[in-house]
Amino acid sequence: MKVLHVIPSVAPVRGGPSKAIYEMANSLHSQQGIEVEIATTNDNGDDLLDIPLNRMVGYHGIPTRFFSRFSPSISSVREFAISTNLTTWLWKHVQDYDLIHIHAIFSYPSTVAMAIARIRKVPYIVRPLGQLCEWSLTQSLQKKKAYLRIIERANLDGCQTLHLTSQQEQKEVSQLHLKSPSFVLPHGLEFSALIPNARQKLRDKLGLLPDEPIILFLSRIHEKKGLDHLIPALSSIASERFTFVLAGSGDPTYESEVQQLLKSNNLQTRTISTGFVEGEFKRLLLQGSDIFALTSYSENFGVAVLEALSAGTPAIVTPGVALSSEVHEQKLGFVVDQNISDISNGIIQYFRLSEKIKNELSIRSSQFVRENYSWKAISERLYKHYKIAISKQITV
Repeated sequence: MKVLHVIPSVAPVRGGPSKAIYEMANSLHSQQGIEVEIATTNDNGDDLLDIPLNRMVGYHGIPTRFFSRFSPSISSVREFAISTNLTTWLWKHVQDYDLIHIHAIFSYPSTVAMAIARIRKVPYIVRPLGQLCEWSLTQSLQKKKAYLRIIERANLDGCQTLHLTSQQEQKEVSQLHLKSPSFVLPHGLEFSALIPNARQKLRDKLGLLPDEPIILFLSRIHEKKGLDHLIPALSSIASERFTFVLAGSGDPTYESEVQQLLKSNNLQTRTISTGFVEGEFKRLLLQGSDIFALTSYSENFGVAVLEALSAGTPAIVTPGVALSSEVHEQKLGFVVDQNISDISNGIIQYFRLSEKIKNELSIRSSQFVRENYSWKAISERLYKHYKIAISKQITV
């Protein structure tokens, strides 16, 4: 089986999907023996990746073709990731594959891949990355409604099936009454080795006292992440002892707004802003922090939540995070409503737990994720959906 994955960008600045697609591809290849390739652009946010173009390169262990992204000064056009070279290549080569797995919508590479696969009669499945969820569709509402009606609905109706990552996402997508069926399959996770004495090492690195409580936000800096509620919530419990670590990057304009929000809430001296993190420092943050906070308005999944839980760091999340139901049902942290009072109360509730209960919560969180979200198990299920899609045995 030969499968082509198409995604607008694999740059780390684009967040979890860029990392997840390579974990998925490597697992499909190593565990299921599928021949996997990726087609994408050289998008890197405001910049471009320094990578060879228009030919196959090995990237994170997977054969990948990068194509040039049109980069005008107008941000909205640049974000659309137009690539004529990708279009030409797809038109010539899409029939070389048994199946096309397309990630994201409302972006040129994804739209053109769906259209070409549909015209060339190559089966394709679509993972919309939460962009069909209610919150996402309300952003730039009129533009997205027109785009969906004129262009994307036909592409979505023509796919073999939609790949959704949570029951919550499936429920919201069902309200659009698309013709294509869907299946729910979450992300898997590559489990990091535990760092000995991570708590002490993290505090040493950040210049904090050995017993300083750390509240971690680690995600893309974006309006939907709920920092407009999380930061005031932290300000409201300023009498508590803690340091807030803000790890991630995003649009520079919004990053400036977040820094101003920290300042207006008198949190700038209690906040460490790290920017984008990866590798050993990211693992240290996840393993050495006390609690992970993601108070998003909408997350079709929430890979960062899984990463924190697998590291034994309990999570405080809002109902908009699709994994919130499991956090609640499995007692892996706290699910709080999307408002300042409930968020602050949830953090206080964690602080008031005994050390014994905190340790039990940490162990339970790590064990649950490691038992239920291995890429091996996820890739086995995805392989079955691939076979169904290729054989056109579409089932809801």
